[in-house]
Amino acid sequence: MMAAEAGAAPNTLAAYERDLRGASETLGGALAAASAESLKGLGEAWLPFKRATVARKAAALRRFFGFLADEKIRSDDPSAALPRPGTERPLPKILDHAAVDALFAELERRKREGDAAADLRLAAIVELLYGSGLRATELVSLPRHAVQPEKPYLILKGKGGRERLVPISDRAQAAVAEWTALVPRASLWLFPSGKAHLTRVRLYQLLKELGAGAGIPPDRISPHVLRHAFATHLLEGGADLRALQLLLGHADIATTQIYTHVDSRRLVELVNSRHPLVDLRPKGA
Repeated sequence: MMAAEAGAAPNTLAAYERDLRGASETLGGALAAASAESLKGLGEAWLPFKRATVARKAAALRRFFGFLADEKIRSDDPSAALPRPGTERPLPKILDHAAVDALFAELERRKREGDAAADLRLAAIVELLYGSGLRATELVSLPRHAVQPEKPYLILKGKGGRERLVPISDRAQAAVAEWTALVPRASLWLFPSGKAHLTRVRLYQLLKELGAGAGIPPDRISPHVLRHAFATHLLEGGADLRALQLLLGHADIATTQIYTHVDSRRLVELVNSRHPLVDLRPKGA
């Protein structure tokens, strides 16, 4: 149902499967027949977990019991007994402009001194992640001819099967063109690896190695951190929140609003410089 009706992505399906299997094991394999009392006990077993983890597990089970009720497999839905912890949406980790500059400086150094093919690939990867805000899965699964010189954009199918248009900067176009010239013509993928494409795990490793060379701690860099930096720096530059929602492929603008964590100094400057009454301030004020 999650795949066919909800259009859930493979990673989402895998997460649901892990949560359901884990709950079933905790309940001795009797998850589908669990009572409200059993689910209360399950919630107590989750106490050591973070609130976000508990919320995710509970959401998976509520979806599961809702499915059983819809399909008439059960006449009741005991999921009301599951915990509903208030989830705190953490501020995303981002790289500031200085860290991004250091990252690109390290890329240039590597291109001058390192393995040409590997460094051209890495340059194309970073330009697409930071310049277009792609998710890790979207990036590694790009077809070989996804980026074309005559089309300054990509049409991607992201989470939930939602399509979005992603602009590609001139820098990214140039970096991808340099790398594509080295990709075997028979390859189906822009970033091939063996018989398939580059894995997410290897992508994380490559970025952490690059970050180490740029003086960025491993826990501060990842594909998603570059996506966050893309969004935050666009917003700081004056991008509209709705436009940012479309660029990131968020179904709900509430998800995009997390990027409005600009500092108070910038907000004060914005009001003082952009408010329509700014020219009516008393002289000498």
